[in-house]
Amino acid sequence: MQALVIKSIGNTAFETVATLDPAQGEVLLDVGFVGLCGSDLNTFRGMNPLATLPLIPGHEIGGTIRDCGSDVPEEFATGAQGIVIPYTACGKCPSCRNGRANACKYNETLGVQRHGGMSGQIVVPYDKLILNDQLSMPELALVEPLSVGFHAVRRGSVKAGETVLVLGAGMIGIGAILGALACGARVIVAEVSDVKHEVLQKLGVEHVVNPDQDDITATIAALTEGEGADVVIEAVGIPDTFRSAVDLACFSGRVVYVGYAKAEVSYNTSLFNLKELDIMGSRNATRGDFEAVIDYLEANRGLADLLISRVFPWSCAEQAFPYWEANRQNTFKVMIDLKGRAND
Repeated sequence: MQALVIKSIGNTAFETVATLDPAQGEVLLDVGFVGLCGSDLNTFRGMNPLATLPLIPGHEIGGTIRDCGSDVPEEFATGAQGIVIPYTACGKCPSCRNGRANACKYNETLGVQRHGGMSGQIVVPYDKLILNDQLSMPELALVEPLSVGFHAVRRGSVKAGETVLVLGAGMIGIGAILGALACGARVIVAEVSDVKHEVLQKLGVEHVVNPDQDDITATIAALTEGEGADVVIEAVGIPDTFRSAVDLACFSGRVVYVGYAKAEVSYNTSLFNLKELDIMGSRNATRGDFEAVIDYLEANRGLADLLISRVFPWSCAEQAFPYWEANRQNTFKVMIDLKGRAND
């Protein structure tokens, strides 16, 4: 079968790879849609320290069961469709022992530390597949990236009526926005791409500020009666936004880092103590986060049309990374349709 491989920095190509057979406890999926993630783009750009080339990318996967190995429950039947949970868990490290397997010390994510779903078929353990016959195939591929943002909201213990500031409106930021809205929070977003602002307001964001053009400190102060945001979720991953998250949180507020900076970050740490901030990291997502996103998408049909910026048919998949690289400011989500449909 064919797979799209990132062969070297900035270079993808189709390659023939071995046909797969499911072993005990595994299912074989015909891959339908795969979304491209920022980590995939960073691998393509040579900026992902966790990935080793050559690599088959892709961990945002919707597919249909083609075959099953032994000892697989009968509900995982041929023709059933589902969403892949792309993470592994060792079951032994401190995170796993503490019930937080999403942060497993030895996690290997599909398309990052191991080959991913950008191929005609993929084999996964059946317990890494969430069956769903309600969502469309593109919606299935949206679940994983949105779940990462939902997890960040859960880490921040967001409550109804609180003001949540989300820094960055990539797909992880979008997940945080939707997760906060689902909690009944008031949401403000900082996003440098003016092209995205209209869509963000359609999602229910109260105010969008462009930090490259506006004084974000003054704007947030004006919108919060000088107090700052109850929860700040950083979804950009640069030193400036790491520091801004602390500056823009209110006294006794919460800061959640779901982006990660590629360079060292220096702080004036006095605000950590003066504000008595709760500062948290957020990694990947849990099955519960996936299920919350599924419920949200089922209740809000049409989100996929707002969030999927471009779909490439499988025959044109080599064009996807260069396209996203050239159009980052006006792109939410790029997907590959392995069955061949495309939009313009």
